[in-house]
Amino acid sequence: MPAHRALRASSQNAPHDEKPKAPEELSGQLPGELMMWVLIISELAVFSAGLLALLAVRLTDPAGFAEAQSHLHRLGAAVNTVVLVTSGYLAAEAARLAGPRPARARLLLGLAASLGAVFLWVKASEYADLFAQGIGTETHAFYTFSYLLTGFHAAHVLAGMILLLGVSWRPTPRAAGVAAAFWHMVDLVWVLLVPVVYLL
Repeated sequence: MPAHRALRASSQNAPHDEKPKAPEELSGQLPGELMMWVLIISELAVFSAGLLALLAVRLTDPAGFAEAQSHLHRLGAAVNTVVLVTSGYLAAEAARLAGPRPARARLLLGLAASLGAVFLWVKASEYADLFAQGIGTETHAFYTFSYLLTGFHAAHVLAGMILLLGVSWRPTPRAAGVAAAFWHMVDLVWVLLVPVVYLL
């Protein structure tokens, strides 16, 4: 068989059903931008330090902290946990579908951001009730920490919503992956906050 025919036959028999791998799969790196992961790790460190400080100060007045904690909305915290976890799932699905189905990814990103708005509404309702009772940051050391930590987290929720909505205009796989990574950090921080601020 002539050489050119052999080459043609071998090219025709080559597998064509292999899917192209994403850059992250080829390089073994985490999805998204490096600076986003630096930001995520630094933010987790800040929240962890705040939670450890709360636990340390709580040892000086366990009864006072327990009494102050009883005024928080634990049911609202549980609802917000479900809301954020669901929102995180939608963001992850959006990142997965951003390449093959951008329209579907756009919808999911919008829904994830909408659930973020629900989270903020529930949190604002709790703040309003506490303020109505005359409870502020200086009422007790517990409230200083709880307002600071949950308020800082709420600011991250707002930032994440803006990021999700911004990416939804043009949900490329890379951009959606970055937005989902940030939103998962918001989820994780809340999961860490709930037991320490609302339950312990």
